Amino acid sequence: MATRLLLIAVSGWIAVAAQNIRAEDQPSPLELFEQRISPILKSSDPASCVQCHLSSVDLKDYIRPSHEATFVSLRDQGMIDLETPAQSKILTLIQMGEKDNDAGARLIHEKTRKAEYAAFSAWIEACCNDSELRNLPPADPGELAGPGVPDAVIRHARKSRVVDSFARNIWSQRMRCFPCHTPHELDPDNPKHRVPIQRQKKFLEQHGEQFGDRMTIFHRTPEETLQYLIERSLQPKEGELPLLNLQDPAKSLLVLKPTAKLPAKQPDGQFAAPSYNTPVSHMGGLKMHDDDPSYKSFIAWISDYAKVTRGEYTSVADLPADNWQPTKLVIMMRKVPPQWPDNARVQFFVHRHEKQSGRWNADPVAFTQAPVGPAGNAAGALFLLRTGLNAGAAKEEPVAQQATLEPGEYLIKVYVDRQHRLADDPTLMLGEEDFAGQVVVDAEWQEGFPKALRLFGEMLKEVPEHLTLNDTASQ
Repeated sequence: MATRLLLIAVSGWIAVAAQNIRAEDQPSPLELFEQRISPILKSSDPASCVQCHLSSVDLKDYIRPSHEATFVSLRDQGMIDLETPAQSKILTLIQMGEKDNDAGARLIHEKTRKAEYAAFSAWIEACCNDSELRNLPPADPGELAGPGVPDAVIRHARKSRVVDSFARNIWSQRMRCFPCHTPHELDPDNPKHRVPIQRQKKFLEQHGEQFGDRMTIFHRTPEETLQYLIERSLQPKEGELPLLNLQDPAKSLLVLKPTAKLPAKQPDGQFAAPSYNTPVSHMGGLKMHDDDPSYKSFIAWISDYAKVTRGEYTSVADLPADNWQPTKLVIMMRKVPPQWPDNARVQFFVHRHEKQSGRWNADPVAFTQAPVGPAGNAAGALFLLRTGLNAGAAKEEPVAQQATLEPGEYLIKVYVDRQHRLADDPTLMLGEEDFAGQVVVDAEWQEGFPKALRLFGEMLKEVPEHLTLNDTASQ
């Protein structure tokens, strides 16, 4: 009996000793921080955050100079799960790149992402097992580490948001460039595509496959197209403007080409080669006017992308609305008021009537812009404004895309650019100083210019300044 008790005691002692040895062999939180976390802070290499974010956030933002300050900062912000360290939010954020739909980006950043995860996972585990660290007093709010911009700015700089914006503002307009720049849209089984396919084939035989590759601006998906535009713009050919000009968006070839005329004819009657520098010419001729709302959306997207990549957004107030969705719905105004300037640009804002409140929605649900033509008419295709369609929803929440407007009563407010300010700033939305009148319509929205919603200049009514969109519909 005594021998058995002795063996049990010895076994217990050995187990405790082995546990102590293992504990002593494990690096301390300080050692792990110095060996694995501090090098991330000091490294000049980008963190894996760049896989999903173009700017505004970096893993280094969450690291303080000391392991205690870093731990307390992450703990106080809920980024560390003290009871289940492996489920800490900071680890989840590091792993977000594994969900990226871009397989190439996942592969490129995989090594960095795994190294960061392993380093933070081991350090957090050690910290959570250290009672002294766990019980450190809360950090001063000014000592909390993290990005220096609001969450909304961080979300705005996510690649997924940028691609979504590109798809709505630019890729959605690709059929303006059919078929020369959209070969993936050619369908051999579509009888209407037989002639374009033959022309494309003849063009490639004449100029070569290499030139054909250069002509393929729009690829199968928005992601592929955007990647191509970025790569082509990083190193444009000598003497040519870039497709995306981030220094001067209005001088991007993506904008200048569709708004340029045919090249001049030579003495032999043939067209000269198209120009890729000022003055730009386009073998396809005019596909878009600078009065077109699509021109506005192109310029707005390139400007926004440039600011995102340069990290120029620092507050929510800096962010553009970025909520456009193109449609085939059209507003046409006939016989505009005679006092409007010739060739003036007109903007139409469509406000929905809220049945429950009996008031007009203060945020417009749709917008378009058009010049007044020689016959005194103005017509443009609508862009839906997603914030207006979802009034009351949090602006940072994703909004379901909608392709049309429901039939019903709408208030259309009309603004005229009498000072020609849109010539200097194509992205400008006209304000109350440009207000020209409004009209209430019972609209049955249908697609296409032949079925446009028709208004007449004489229908416009000016309203007293004290009447706002919050007043009831009957007013």
